[in-house]
Amino acid sequence: MTDDHTNAANNSPKQAEPSVSKAPISPTTAGATSKPMTPESQVKKVDIVIAGVTYPIYCPIHEQEELLSAVSYINNYALDLRREAPSLSQESLLVLCCLNLYEKIHAKQRSEEDRLQQDKQSEALLNKIMKDAQSIL
Repeated sequence: MTDDHTNAANNSPKQAEPSVSKAPISPTTAGATSKPMTPESQVKKVDIVIAGVTYPIYCPIHEQEELLSAVSYINNYALDLRREAPSLSQESLLVLCCLNLYEKIHAKQRSEEDRLQQDKQSEALLNKIMKDAQSIL
């Protein structure tokens, strides 16, 4: 996925200017009249809506379903934040949304790391118990 906001300071939040997605040009295709179908050329412009604002995004066709799923999740999250703080600007809302989602991701990663550590400790304890049990028998 690529974002069209190459210069966010110059773009208004209501309508972002689309950028041109450039696929690498090979010497064999530089002068060709028809474009070969390569993975780089299978990109589609998708208009996404987050908290009521439309953003054009250029996305590889095979990632479009995942993009739309992510947009749905982020839009719902942003709308929940907007209900809690209706006076936030769109930019502030998106910054707050990003920071909160970052924290959720890292909390999940820490939880997973803690679980793995507990699994290792449990396995070590079980191995010790089994070794002790075998020495008794």
